[in-house]
Amino acid sequence: MGTIALLCFLFNLVTPLSQAQETKPLAPGYTALPFEPAKPGTYTLPVITKAADGQVITSNNQPKNLHDLMGDKLVLLSFIYAACSDVNGCPLATQVLHKISRQLQKQPELADKLRLLTLSFNPAQDTPEMMRHYGEGFKTGDFDWQFLTTKDEASLQPILGGYQQNVQKVYDDKGQFTGTFSHLLRVYLIDKDKNVRNIYSVDFLHADTLINDVKTLLADAKPEVAPGLVQAEMLFQPGDNKQNYQQTDYQTRSLALAQRRGIPAKLIEFAQKPPLGLPKLPVPKDNPLTNAKIELGRKLFFDRRLSLNNTFSCAICHIPEQGFSNNEMTSAVGIEGRSVRRNSPSLYNVGYAQLLFHDGRENSLEQQAWGPLLAHNEMANPSIGYVVDKLKVSADYRGLFEKAFNKGPTMETIGQALASYQRALNAADSPFDRWYFGKQKSALSEAAQRGFSLFTGKATCSACHTLDDKSALFTDQKRHNTGIGYAESMQKSPEQQKVQVAPGVFVDVNSANLKGLNAEKPGDLGYYEISQNPADRWAYKTPSLRNVALSAPYMHNGSLPTLAEVVKFYNQGGAVNENLSPLLKPLGLSDRESADLVAFLTALTGGNVSTLISDAFAAPVGDSGTMALPMSRASKGR
Repeated sequence: MGTIALLCFLFNLVTPLSQAQETKPLAPGYTALPFEPAKPGTYTLPVITKAADGQVITSNNQPKNLHDLMGDKLVLLSFIYAACSDVNGCPLATQVLHKISRQLQKQPELADKLRLLTLSFNPAQDTPEMMRHYGEGFKTGDFDWQFLTTKDEASLQPILGGYQQNVQKVYDDKGQFTGTFSHLLRVYLIDKDKNVRNIYSVDFLHADTLINDVKTLLADAKPEVAPGLVQAEMLFQPGDNKQNYQQTDYQTRSLALAQRRGIPAKLIEFAQKPPLGLPKLPVPKDNPLTNAKIELGRKLFFDRRLSLNNTFSCAICHIPEQGFSNNEMTSAVGIEGRSVRRNSPSLYNVGYAQLLFHDGRENSLEQQAWGPLLAHNEMANPSIGYVVDKLKVSADYRGLFEKAFNKGPTMETIGQALASYQRALNAADSPFDRWYFGKQKSALSEAAQRGFSLFTGKATCSACHTLDDKSALFTDQKRHNTGIGYAESMQKSPEQQKVQVAPGVFVDVNSANLKGLNAEKPGDLGYYEISQNPADRWAYKTPSLRNVALSAPYMHNGSLPTLAEVVKFYNQGGAVNENLSPLLKPLGLSDRESADLVAFLTALTGGNVSTLISDAFAAPVGDSGTMALPMSRASKGR
């Protein structure tokens, strides 16, 4: 674009639009917002994907990596071409960013933390010199706004692909390039860890919402931790994080176990004074909480030596950074890869549960603890005495039971110790709690507030997931048939199944060819298997919804991968069967209402979750070489 064309373009931004532009509906970014945006910090911006890198050239003709230019600031990345004349295209992005630049000059505490990067996707015309002239018309003061180009189209294409920017040249009827491009406008908000946190299209690009999003990310920023300790944002993902594994350009970002160190917390405080939104914790009179019991239970919970072959702990199914559940498997897998037919339930606030296991067959944590320890497909210990004897001869447990219980390890004290640790895993003080119980009007987003109205009204969720004026457990402590178990029992296996063999590579395999590769999953009739009452077929307990966003996949069999799928299932009224709960019926929720309901559920994540996870990371996992039965005991009964 020549100098005259550039001046004309800049002139159009500060003078009335041309006649052609006046007849075209303008994007919201040109005018004041017609609504009140959500206040910064009252909502969250999840990670969408990793920000792509690539070779670019600065306006000073210096080659750089895009990631290096992002540095340690939040970044707003836009793609433009200088000759663009579409008022809702590149001019919109440039004007909105110009407004942001002007606003942030008055807020230096924000301006120092944000960088604007504008990259041309027309390197043939937009040379470094051209981008320098172009940028001079928009930069305000010394605000950090850099205008970039690339060496050539070959250098640009990987970047466009990484950001899924589909750009095509426009040709005339003679096949000549017109100098214009067909593209979809997108602006990317990128955090300091090179994660894309929001993507703005024409309809959503506005200076006010962008600045609020920037403030929200800055408010969410976690303080620096000591060298060697895990960063807080890494606490909410698997160590082997397979985000975007379905894409062909997947790259592993696994976090080694040695890096996952945390800080011990005073867990008893979360039990003695539960976080906002939780009632007083019920504690059995015969097992009062003490620090010594909680610390011992924590050690047992993470100790792999409590399994038959010293490889499997409670924490392998109830993974702290995955909601004390397991985000990576629909149903659990026990020792030696043995299949477990049900999903790993979350342990947050489990001390309040009156029914334990998905079918509710146990009613105390002290008793429940022995189920997994003895189950053949979980920890596989052959007897209670086998576990007790292991602990009696372990040097690193010497004196710990005596300190906590005034006697050594027994069936009773092992169950009591594990129960004590689990009763301290109380997570609340969520955005919802601060809004509903704490009366902080700005603590909950408008979408989540609408979702709560649906939750207690049209969607009738609170009929089972109950709450009151002073606290909320979000469970009625009962069992219900929603139809999930019925549908699984009655469904036929598909003729073909899609199997992923590598990142981004799927193949269709005949189901018959997969038989024998896995053990046949046994049927599941829910509480009927305990009660033998036909009315209890496919009945499972109502789980608490606190911290539910952390514990996907959902339902007793892990068959629903997301909260959106859960809402969709209940919106259709569950799965019809003769024992279906009478509380379930089609809800008639619109797409927006369903999204609002998900926003509410996401707002139930406790404010102290990261503390509980960090504490878990500080626990020892058990050295398999330091605990073994005496030969005389180990050889008996073999």
